[in-house]
Amino acid sequence: MEPIRLRASEESKNQRLDAFLASSLDGLTRSQATRLIESGEVAVDGKSVSKSYKLAGGEDIAVTLPEPEPVEAVPQDIPLDVVYEDADVIVVNKPSGMVVHPAPGHPDGTLVNALLYHCAGTLSGIGGALRPGIVHRIDRDTSGLIIAAKNDAAHQYLSVQLADHTLARTYECIVVGALREDRGTVDAPIARHPTDRKRMAVVAGGREAVTHWEVIARYPGYTHVRCRLETGRTHQIRVHMAYIGHPILGDTVYGAKKEVPGLTGQCLHAVGLRFLHPRTHEVVELSCPLPDEFTRMLQKIRK
Repeated sequence: MEPIRLRASEESKNQRLDAFLASSLDGLTRSQATRLIESGEVAVDGKSVSKSYKLAGGEDIAVTLPEPEPVEAVPQDIPLDVVYEDADVIVVNKPSGMVVHPAPGHPDGTLVNALLYHCAGTLSGIGGALRPGIVHRIDRDTSGLIIAAKNDAAHQYLSVQLADHTLARTYECIVVGALREDRGTVDAPIARHPTDRKRMAVVAGGREAVTHWEVIARYPGYTHVRCRLETGRTHQIRVHMAYIGHPILGDTVYGAKKEVPGLTGQCLHAVGLRFLHPRTHEVVELSCPLPDEFTRMLQKIRK
């Protein structure tokens, strides 16, 4: 495999090499970075260094990653909260903490593993072996409605709706601070963060991203907000709300780093879904209640 080449920024001066690699490469932990350095798979300005090497800033770093081990999605008997199901589609209320599909670090226990068992293998193959049926994704620590296709025709029909925005997704969240207006739109392009590859950011020249929001209720220090996605970029609502100065409560990536007691992730829930049925072409509109931890947090901030 060809080495990945990185350049240490001036801001990374005095940072340990293993920590820099873990923050710069998606899915790489600090312990994995250490093993790569110790095995000679990392070169700084063409030379091998120790794991404790501290950057001076400006170095050229070459990282050779091992070939990824194959991950196979297997059926697992995991309970699902099914909101809607027929011969073509299934809509599930995903709990916070569940990963959507297998990936390095999350080989099983995912929504795909559960769907393979529940649907007895009748899922579309367009997403590939690791993402059968998956039309769109939501973050591991975001709860709520997600749709999967049971055949290729349904998958293609839903994918078109996802692209032309007729597949509508509505979220509710609690954000930190008081929004000045009652409603608004964030129209700001999103791409990978220029220095932290595990994060997304508003970046000039990034992919178009549009989020419409409106206030549901106001509380001291917090606002309960409804968001509607016009586009579907990775971490879009989380990035956009942080961008306008109101990160989502519990979001330790784009907001305060300290976890919020009582929350397993960010206080963000996919509450509504509307689409045209791939067979009947009729409108299907679905909703699900807020999870218990979300309602408990609302009760807490009301006081």
